[in-house]
Order: sequence, then C-alpha cells, then structure tokens
Amino acid sequence: MTSPTPDASQDAPAPAATSAALAAAAARAAAPALAALPLPTRASLLRGLARTLGENAAHLAAVAEDETRLGVERLRSEIRRTQGQLEMFAGIVEAGEFLDVMIDLPDPTAQPAPRPDIRRMLVPLGPVAVFSASNFPFAFSVLGGDTASALAAGCPVVVKAHEGHPRLSDLTAELAAGVVPGGVLTVVHGRETGRNLVSDPAVRAVGFTGSTSGGRSLFDLANSRPDPIPFYGELGSLNPVVVTPAATAARGADIVREYIGSATLGQGQFCTKPGLLFLPASHGLEDDLRRVIGAVGPAPLLGPWISTAYRATLEELTGHPAVRSLHRAEEPDDPRAGTPALLTTTAEDIRACPELLRECFGPASLVVTYTSAEDLLETLRLLPGGLTATIQGQEHEDETLFHRLSAALHVGRLIWNGWPTGVAVTAAMHHGGPWPSTTSPLHTSVGSRAVARWMRPVAYQNMPESLLPAPLRRANPWNVPQRVSGSWPAPEGHRRFSSPAAEALSPPSHR
Repeated sequence: MTSPTPDASQDAPAPAATSAALAAAAARAAAPALAALPLPTRASLLRGLARTLGENAAHLAAVAEDETRLGVERLRSEIRRTQGQLEMFAGIVEAGEFLDVMIDLPDPTAQPAPRPDIRRMLVPLGPVAVFSASNFPFAFSVLGGDTASALAAGCPVVVKAHEGHPRLSDLTAELAAGVVPGGVLTVVHGRETGRNLVSDPAVRAVGFTGSTSGGRSLFDLANSRPDPIPFYGELGSLNPVVVTPAATAARGADIVREYIGSATLGQGQFCTKPGLLFLPASHGLEDDLRRVIGAVGPAPLLGPWISTAYRATLEELTGHPAVRSLHRAEEPDDPRAGTPALLTTTAEDIRACPELLRECFGPASLVVTYTSAEDLLETLRLLPGGLTATIQGQEHEDETLFHRLSAALHVGRLIWNGWPTGVAVTAAMHHGGPWPSTTSPLHTSVGSRAVARWMRPVAYQNMPESLLPAPLRRANPWNVPQRVSGSWPAPEGHRRFSSPAAEALSPPSHR
C-alpha cells in the first residue's frame, strides 16, 4: 500500500507527545456513553464532523499542501470525499440496519426441544486504534473511513497520526474536539506510541493502512497479545491489468494511454495503482508505451521515505537480468521527486523469477508479455492476493477467456474495461482482498460494510423486556429493522438507508 514509515528526519517539528496509555484510557472511559447514544444523536456527531471539515476546508487544504505537496485542488476534492464518507455513515446509523437485529420468538412446540426467546444484535467492540495513511491525509486519516465507520459503530477512536502530515493531523483533531465528547477521538504520534497502542489492553481492534512490512509487524503484535484482537490491515497490492489479444487489436493504443494515466495518477501513490500490464507478445505497442510514459514528467512524492524506497526498488527491478527498460528518464535534482518508469519482462520469466512480483510504490510499472492463454493463466495463478485485477477485453470475443481469467485472479475487486484507480464509496464496494493486500479478506475498508469490522454479535436468551437493549425490545423504541422469526418487517416510519447528501459530497475517488 505505502512505502516504509518515515524516520525522524522529517522537517516538521514533532508534536507534543501523548502516551498510548493515556489516550486508550480516555477512549475506554468514553466508550459506554458513546455506545449508549440514541442513533440519531450518534448520526448528528458524524454530520457535525462533516460540516466542520467543510467550514474549514480552505485552511485544512493549505496545511495539507504544505506538508504533502499533493496539490490544493486534489486535497479539496479529498476533503469533499471525506465529508461524503461521514455523511454516508450518518445515514447508515440512522437507518439502523447495521445493528443486524434478529429475533427468534419462543416456540414451546419445537422439536426435539422447546425453543427459547433469542434476540441477537451487533454491539461495539470498544476503543479502536486507527493508523493513518500517508497518501490520503483526509480520506484515510484522522476523520477518514476507518474513523468514521468506527464512530458509526459506537467505538471511540485513537488515531496514530502519519509522520507525513503531523500538523494537519493535530489541526483536524482540534477541530473535531469541538464536535465529539472528550475521549471519543484522540490523536497520538510516533512509531513506538503506535506499537504501544496496539498492545494496550483497552484497545479492542486496529485499523491500518500502510506498507506490507509495517502492517505485518503490527498484525503479529496484535495477535501476540495475551488477548489477541482483530487487526484490519490494508497492505500491498500489484493490481494486474490483463489485455486480451482481441482488445489489443481493437483498441491497443487507447488502452496504453489509459493504463499509463492510471499507473501514474498521483505519481503512482495509490494502493490501487496498476503495477503489472499483461500484453500479448506480438502487441506491437512499444512505441506507444514509450511515447505516453515519456510525456509524464517527474513530480514530488509524498516524502523522502517514499522517494528513497521508490528509487531503491526501481534499481533492483531494472538491474534484474530478466527485465528490460522501456523508459526511464534521468533522475531530477529534487531528491523528493519521482520519475515515471516502464519496464518489461515475459510471463515465462515471471514464473522463473517470482521475486519480480513486488510492489514499486510510485510511478513505475512492469509490462509482462505472454505467448498464449495457457502461458498467461499459468502466470496469473502465481500472483499474490490483491485488491484489484482488471481485464481489458472484447465482450463477444472473450467471454470464455474471461471466465478462465477471473478464476485465476485472486483479488477483492474484478474490473472489466475500466481502471482500478477509482474506488466508489458505496454499499456494494469491496476494498479488500486476500493476503498480502489485506489481513482480513472478508472485510472492506471502503463503503457501508466497513462498519461491521468494529462490532460483534451478542445473543440475549429469555431476557425480560426491561433488561433488553433498546433495538431488541418488542416496542422497538429506536425504530430499527428487526428480523423476526426469519422475516424483515419494516418498522412503522422506517426508511431504508440512502444518502443523497453523501453522493453529492463524494466525488469519484482515486484510491
């Protein structure tokens, strides 16, 4: 997902330290009251955070630009996306479906034994630790999707700020403090503080977006606790693109142009950046590939930790005897800048040299040529799990091949004639995948289902009405959907979730 965490050589001064123990203790103290809030009140907190982002967008974007150099317009767009995520989760909370309430009424005539009254719902896990990402200082940071979904679930959040934008993180937390109660959202800084947070007994789950090495270290730490906790890590992904012979013949030049645009978007610093382009060996597109990639100039990467790792990985790939360079310009004087590069190899060489299957986080990608469908499929089966895979094909010519390709690709999102750099924040979106793209392929970090990560089911048997949680009571005072004995009657006045406000605020993403 991202390159290694930056070190202490960052230009920005380190913010004042807050210990993991203090932050976790504050979150634990705030947890019962947050979980007990009526759903409309919880939703209003999320909407208040969205409103605060909008009211302070100009100042927030300016601070973010100073620290990340991502461009003010891109950052303003990301703020709108973050607002949209918060609005979406507010709508989810109000609708109440996320509680997944199920009621099985008693049946004294059931065989082989009478059945008791059983009522089940999802409840918040408790305090959650969230690790911010470097490449999305809003959408995957202090008020990003992990935080929004955890707050929607009723879990206080302690955010470990990314070292690439510490001042922005503190400013965002300061603004949020005017909306949410004390202890509900806290920001901490520093690697060791982050590790201590994962180990703190008050923390009940972790959300992480970052490098495979960093995520694996924290994942192992979460699982080595005396009481292991869920660790939802989004790590690395190659995001292959397969172009069929029919698509190559029909629109090869257009595919090349669009592929390079996707691979270099944001200087290749998106977790969904396509890193492998599979083309038929006789594609005849080398001149197009060189021309299009050659028109993309160098630009600043997020920080020296990324530019250093990018250049090192690119050197290793370029120096491999099975790899040939299609385009690689001279490095600019700016040590933080990254120059786009395009390398090529064969499917046979990939099988012989699996070390070539590594993420190069930045504006570089690898063209892999194949000689036959079997040559292609044999190689695809070796690819590690990923977030996405894209198939560029011709609908009426490649249907049989499509089914074979989709069976060989081990990913969370399969794309037909599109590009992976665009993650819609919707109910159906699955932004996750098999290892090493994530540590939990059953869950998504984007979309409405992200809230399920921070909840667990509890069943109440033969409980008096007065002792039941409000969503499980016969009177249903929170007016949430209740699945009763296998059916879902809609409560009077209940509306199923929709969020026009979220759709209006959330532009197409480039994650």
